[in-house]
Amino acid sequence: MSNPKRLTVWLPVIIGVSVVAGIFIGGIFSGKNYLADSDRKLNTILNLIQQEYVDTVDIDELVENSIPKILTNLDPHSMYISAKELSSVNDELEGNFSGIGISFMVMSDTIRIIEVISGGPSEKVGLLPGDRIVAINDTSCIGIKDEDVKKQLRGIKDTKVKLGIKRSTSKKILNFTVTRGDIPVSTIDAAYMIDKITGYVKLNKFGKKAYQEFLTEMLMLRSQGAERFIIDLRGNGGGLMQPALLIANEFLPENNLIVFTKGREKKNDEQIWSDGMGSFKDEELVVLIDEYTASSSEILAGAIQDNDRGLIIGRRSFGKGLIQQQIPLPDSSAIRLTIARYYTPSGRCIQKDFKRGDENQYSLEVYDRYNHGEIFSKDSIKVNEDNEYYTVSGRKVYGGGGIIPDIFVPSDTAGISQYYINVANAGLLQKFAYQYTDINREALSKMSDYTELLRRLPSNDALLWDFVSFAVDNGVAARWYYINQSRDLILTRLKALIARDVFGNEAFYPIYNSKDNNIDAAMKAFKKNKAKFPIMPEDEK
Repeated sequence: MSNPKRLTVWLPVIIGVSVVAGIFIGGIFSGKNYLADSDRKLNTILNLIQQEYVDTVDIDELVENSIPKILTNLDPHSMYISAKELSSVNDELEGNFSGIGISFMVMSDTIRIIEVISGGPSEKVGLLPGDRIVAINDTSCIGIKDEDVKKQLRGIKDTKVKLGIKRSTSKKILNFTVTRGDIPVSTIDAAYMIDKITGYVKLNKFGKKAYQEFLTEMLMLRSQGAERFIIDLRGNGGGLMQPALLIANEFLPENNLIVFTKGREKKNDEQIWSDGMGSFKDEELVVLIDEYTASSSEILAGAIQDNDRGLIIGRRSFGKGLIQQQIPLPDSSAIRLTIARYYTPSGRCIQKDFKRGDENQYSLEVYDRYNHGEIFSKDSIKVNEDNEYYTVSGRKVYGGGGIIPDIFVPSDTAGISQYYINVANAGLLQKFAYQYTDINREALSKMSDYTELLRRLPSNDALLWDFVSFAVDNGVAARWYYINQSRDLILTRLKALIARDVFGNEAFYPIYNSKDNNIDAAMKAFKKNKAKFPIMPEDEK
């Protein structure tokens, strides 16, 4: 047996060595996940602020405000989402949220209901398009901001909100209590037939339900006779990657590369190939893009272009080639951390240049395109000759700054006079359309569709005169030289807005797009057989 006295002497030493060894070994094994020195440094600073700083500071708030600044030093797309914001941010991608089921517009300091979603909570209690919300939970909402309306009307499912409603048919304020419910958020703004064989679909984001909704609309258009399609991704800032891959797969033959990714970790390297099971592998295809087409939209456009499956028409896309993973944090907040870059099938990364920490320069890059003329002239597009790649058929494409379209269409400035700018900036087009709809709602609601509405609207001269008089009453003088310059633009916009107030977006886009140069370019390309698969280099056609 050991001598108890010797054990008593050596026991503290053994314990001390074990603790030091444990710390050392633990540091080795946990070093991958924890930057020990930096962690201690941050904790020391926070403890010093809490104990020694001259004023009392809320440490939690300080940390909350500091995390976004840390992430801005990585790249423009890594971001922090607070616990308060996370639910509403995810709602848009999930495809639903809890609310009262209306679309609205804040005009002249008043919340005006534009649309009541069929089958939603508001329709069930009797709210109508044209109603004005003047109070929420017995508090006046005159002068409320748009974002505050959403905060007050959305909420937990089965909770109640009390609304004070001003209706044109009642002198008294009407009170409604609406029980919030699940409200579907569609990723499709519009789907309709442009002519007997051309289907059009406008996709506004890549949410969780985007693929199913897109496929449903495409099949519906095919049943109506569509043999060729225009997919409008203008203004689509992206969203989830998976729906974009599934949509691309619908158009591609078997074993075509859709996209591949590369990260620092091998687990983030992946190649996605088409399976040949798509429903639209043979139809002619045009994809419309612009400077606000980004992320998942660019993955779809890049897959179509590099595989020569269809024509890309419009203006150079945004240029986001980074992939973010959303990682939850212990307090129910999250960070979206860039974990990989994606590459189109030809091998190009379309991420535009950025400087770490200079988020302002990055966000203003689109405005720089306006300043140097790229939005109006194809010759002004900046191309990096070092980022030259080739499609399957040998067409030259470029990386490093968005998807460059096969057919460039400049921004349409026709009809934009100073008069149009003045009435548009004052929101008078929307206000006039809403007022016209409100006054004539009973008659308009009896019409079967927007085509009947267009037939029954006043003549162009009468409608324009009524609008100009309305604008005069609202502080914009009648300057007929400029009004006549903008005549077609004003009338098209007014008719589209009136139709939307009565029938929703499905009526707005067919009218609004009737004067769209990008769609005109697509139709001309179809007529010249330029969109037939496979797209070939110009000198081989």
